[in-house]
Amino acid sequence: MKVLFVLLGPTGVGKTALSISIARHIGSPVISADSRQIYKELPIGTVAPEEKYLDLVKHYFIATHTISNYYSASIFEEEAVSLINKLHESQPFLLLCGGSMMYIDAVCKGIDEMPTVTPEIRNALWEQYGRDGLAPILEELKKSDPIHYNEVDRMNHRRVIHAVEICRMTGKPYSLFRTHRAKERPFKICKIGLARERTVLFERINKRVDEMFDNGFIEEAQSVYSMRNLNALNTVGYKELFMYFDGTQTFDETVEKIKRNTRVYARKQMAWFGRDPEIQWFNPDNEKCIISYIDSICNTAL
Repeated sequence: MKVLFVLLGPTGVGKTALSISIARHIGSPVISADSRQIYKELPIGTVAPEEKYLDLVKHYFIATHTISNYYSASIFEEEAVSLINKLHESQPFLLLCGGSMMYIDAVCKGIDEMPTVTPEIRNALWEQYGRDGLAPILEELKKSDPIHYNEVDRMNHRRVIHAVEICRMTGKPYSLFRTHRAKERPFKICKIGLARERTVLFERINKRVDEMFDNGFIEEAQSVYSMRNLNALNTVGYKELFMYFDGTQTFDETVEKIKRNTRVYARKQMAWFGRDPEIQWFNPDNEKCIISYIDSICNTAL
């Protein structure tokens, strides 16, 4: 039996170092499921794996795309599942690692097939969002698809914009294209969740943000500042630094906002993953217990 181990958890919990140990133990590369580490221009702000880790184990979907190219969870599903099936021809046990909820669900459950949106419609909506904010787009969604309007997280502009993209493209409600049915995969999926005490996790997040600045985060953000309207840069860290560059807040305020917003994101990840009964949870410091659990799955699959 082919097995895909999925190592997941909130940002800052300690996935990267543990993924190396697990990958080497089962003889697998690391298949990243991080929606921002995929961009080659953003290694510091996304805390991409260091060279020492990349040298130890082959990684996929790290620094493989540029921020100017459109990418999505549906594209990731197609590329990642294709890669997994190919690698499974010679490697029975593989490791997917990340914290991007939609990317993990794309591989484990699949994403409903949606009509292709033209660049003209996509660009027009993102320009509207940059100019007028989310309110008029939400109003359009309310009129075009009241069912999805009542279901969607209205604070998540990406999901709102994507739904309106489909409505404009097809002239039909976005909700008509959603099946909520998980796709079958030709491999067993074993989810391993990493969790820490919240105070410990938040301390790790605060420390990591400080380390990002020590490593040159300001310079990295400056190098992409002229492209700030790209969707890839609409993420924690860069958004706050762009406001600092605009002169609308002080440096100290910027650092504190990045720490706070990263903690908020971590809470959202924990809430999302916490609803999944298939996840087996561990403290990342308990590596021996995690490896033992993995061995038990491998032995059963052989």
